[in-house]
Amino acid sequence: MKKLTKRPQMFLYAISGMGVNMLNLMMGSYICSAMLVGGFGEAAIPYQTYTGHDLVIAAVWGTFIVIARIIDGIIDVPMASFTDRLKTRFGRRRPALLMGLLPMIASYLLFLVIPDRSGASFLNTVYYGVLLCVFYSFYTLTMVTYYATFTEIVDNVQDRNFLGNVKSVCDIIYFILGYVAVRMLLNGLNIRLVALIVLPMVLTMLIPMFMIREKSTLPEDIEKRRASGEETEEEEPLQAVGLVKSLTATLKNRTFVIWMVVYSMMTFGVQLFLGGINEYFSYVGMSMIYVMMSAFAPVPFTLLIYNYLMKKYGFGFSFRYTLLVFALGMFSMFGVSFLSAGTLKTVLSIAAGLVSSFAIGSLFSVAYSVPAELAAEEERRTGISNSAMYFAVQGLFSGVATAIGTGVVLTALKGTEEQQSGGIFFMTLIAGGAMIIGFLLTYFLPRSIMKMGREK
Repeated sequence: MKKLTKRPQMFLYAISGMGVNMLNLMMGSYICSAMLVGGFGEAAIPYQTYTGHDLVIAAVWGTFIVIARIIDGIIDVPMASFTDRLKTRFGRRRPALLMGLLPMIASYLLFLVIPDRSGASFLNTVYYGVLLCVFYSFYTLTMVTYYATFTEIVDNVQDRNFLGNVKSVCDIIYFILGYVAVRMLLNGLNIRLVALIVLPMVLTMLIPMFMIREKSTLPEDIEKRRASGEETEEEEPLQAVGLVKSLTATLKNRTFVIWMVVYSMMTFGVQLFLGGINEYFSYVGMSMIYVMMSAFAPVPFTLLIYNYLMKKYGFGFSFRYTLLVFALGMFSMFGVSFLSAGTLKTVLSIAAGLVSSFAIGSLFSVAYSVPAELAAEEERRTGISNSAMYFAVQGLFSGVATAIGTGVVLTALKGTEEQQSGGIFFMTLIAGGAMIIGFLLTYFLPRSIMKMGREK
């Protein structure tokens, strides 16, 4: 693959995933929640649910969410092998992106249809559950292919960190759009209409179609180039191994496996918070718009602090700082939720969001930079080209952690339309506790990853 060498090119490439991620945010934080009325305040029900009534059977729906998330994780592995080994005259990455993008958009649109308007029914539950599995499957193919190119489209750790940091800032932008702009729209528009308004953002994924430059990966074309003496290092510089060998090589990387355990705990806390954020703020009487603005707006600045700490002390120190700061933000929100509505509660909730901002950007940056760098090290050490598999395995761990957080824990905390237990009140306390556990687990990471990024 032709390498990007100019920072403006890298910047443009790093923003490509923002639209697809925005659709995933809508699905996870709004659309899935809109199936059940439980957990919402009365004023939010007409806008943040489809019809103002439960459309799915809560227990079965929670099971489908878990299944969809597990499928999302498990299917990462064959999808990664598919994109790593794809042979077409257009290369391997661009065709794989297109194969994932089109079905994902179709399933998103079908999710806005209501098969049975009479209320919570098995038909609705199965219909939305199957579509959810389809959506996450092709979302996986799209994004695991895109993330795999972070290893291939640049050739050094500094450029990979740059891609990761820009992608992290883009994550914050779409979070601001998702949790502030979308939330404002939901003050007067129904979630289904808002979901359609957001849809055109997915076109940002067309950017890689024009920036990725690969030659044919068909065996006969490779042989022709070899026979003619043409340089083939760019086409197949490393081994494109099969699924089993690729997965085995990835899981033999002890550093990566330990990182997955830490990353899973971090993901559980973050996704529990983001998945239930809409219901939580509605229930505890905080302004979601104000808190999310204070949490997301300063992120580009707080990323500078994170990068400074990484260069000076290494990844380990900066990541531990991130986990502790996010935990502090979650505990602060939990404490503020006890206060009566008023100016003091508003000011303190904004302060809690501001504290969280010092962690949010870096929490997302590590999801791109760490596996990309570990995959690059694997390529240099073994000659195996399986960068997509690293993101796939990370997606598997992430999918299971997210399924437990948003499918089991969050559903249990919300309750149903008839029985609202108030459990959503404890969401930030649980999320903060997960970060503390993640912090303790970092002490099992080897020195090689703890010192990563440190300038000598």
